Amino acid sequence: MRVGEPPEGLEAAVSAAASWLKLGIEAVSVAIILVAMLLALARLTGHAFGRETGNVRMGLARGLSLALEFQLAADIVGTAISPDWDQIGKLAAVAAIRTFLNVFLQRELAEEQVAPPPRG
Repeated sequence: MRVGEPPEGLEAAVSAAASWLKLGIEAVSVAIILVAMLLALARLTGHAFGRETGNVRMGLARGLSLALEFQLAADIVGTAISPDWDQIGKLAAVAAIRTFLNVFLQRELAEEQVAPPPRG
């Protein structure tokens, strides 16, 4: 082992840990989407029976926005260990698209809180 180099196996262990962390974060994101979809379906069913259940679209948008944040975090973790230029470019493109989507979701959510749609 040379001075300044990590001990053998350390880089592989850190890389494996990052892979597991990325997988865990992606699983949380999928779970958030699943819960948001189930809640949206429950609200839609409630609307079909004439119950007031809240805004289906905005509830789903909140869940998707949160899931996008977790997906971006997973991508950052995946690229953090020994990135190459191809991975960095893909991360930049994915981050830009997700950020763009999230900005517009957040804007809609803010507008909805300021002026809720008329009920009826």
